[in-house]
Amino acid sequence: MGMKQNVYTVAQVNSYIKNMFAQDFMLQSVFVKGEVSNCKYHSSGHIYFTLKDEKGTISCVMFAGNRSGLSFRMQEGQQVVVAGTVDVYERDGKYQLYARQIILEGAGLLYERFEQLKIQLEEKGMFASCYKQPIPPYIKTLGVVTAATGAAVRDIIQVASRRNPYVQIILYPAIVQGEQAAASIAKGIQTLEQYGVDVIIVGRGGGSIEDLWGFNEETVAQAIFDCQIPIISAVGHETDTTIADFVADLRAPTPSAAAELAVYEYTRLEAILQDYGYRLDRLMDNRLSKERGKLEQLSTRLKYLSPANQIREKRTYAMKLEEELEKAMEAVLTKK
Repeated sequence: MGMKQNVYTVAQVNSYIKNMFAQDFMLQSVFVKGEVSNCKYHSSGHIYFTLKDEKGTISCVMFAGNRSGLSFRMQEGQQVVVAGTVDVYERDGKYQLYARQIILEGAGLLYERFEQLKIQLEEKGMFASCYKQPIPPYIKTLGVVTAATGAAVRDIIQVASRRNPYVQIILYPAIVQGEQAAASIAKGIQTLEQYGVDVIIVGRGGGSIEDLWGFNEETVAQAIFDCQIPIISAVGHETDTTIADFVADLRAPTPSAAAELAVYEYTRLEAILQDYGYRLDRLMDNRLSKERGKLEQLSTRLKYLSPANQIREKRTYAMKLEEELEKAMEAVLTKK
């Protein structure tokens, strides 16, 4: 060897590289997305896997102590985002990603956001039952915040009109999907509140978590919470629950069910009132005949006890006594 350079041990080089990694701020907290492969759940509780994309792979490990950062079962082919630290394992001279949190991309990412916002709003007290307003039993105007076309609005109009043709329905045609949905739904609630309807239904038909996302935004939750008019939420089918459902005064599983809860059945009310009418008539008749009987009894007693009657009685008695006295006097006279 001609050149006499510094010669390092393997351990020194690995240690030097590890130190470089440790000083790099970006590598201390990095988010890496990719596809899961070679995933092994070790008996020790650690999880070993590889993240890959078209251009490369990186070894990853999640220690048992960080398993709380994983809310699903990892499988081959899943698209995930891993949050963690890139560090060197000195013994093998290999670097790997040490995962602190793993979330599914797309729907999974939204689900994580949903859970976080739910906890946050619950802590603020926005789901508390003490803030929930009762739904008035007999409404005249019904506000609806939903898409102007689609099954939801048709179902609400159909059910409400069938139950009470006299209820006025005021529709705020909102955007219920995509980027502008949350702002549009919130605006709809505020507009109908200013208009002064009796109850507001906020909702849409069912769909994926992405489709329903507008109803999971904080702006919508805040608008529902701030609204002075009672709100029934009706998002999707029975199984989909949104943040809007938790904040609303009442949750309906579907738009049709919301219309049933908001609008009383007019014919049933008519029948009830008719029944009350009959009962009132019957009770009044009974009462009147009872009072008539009492009156007859009293007038009989009055006849008997009246001063005129008393005088008549006493007069008759006095006349009788007079007659008897005369007879007795005559008898005495005759005898004498």
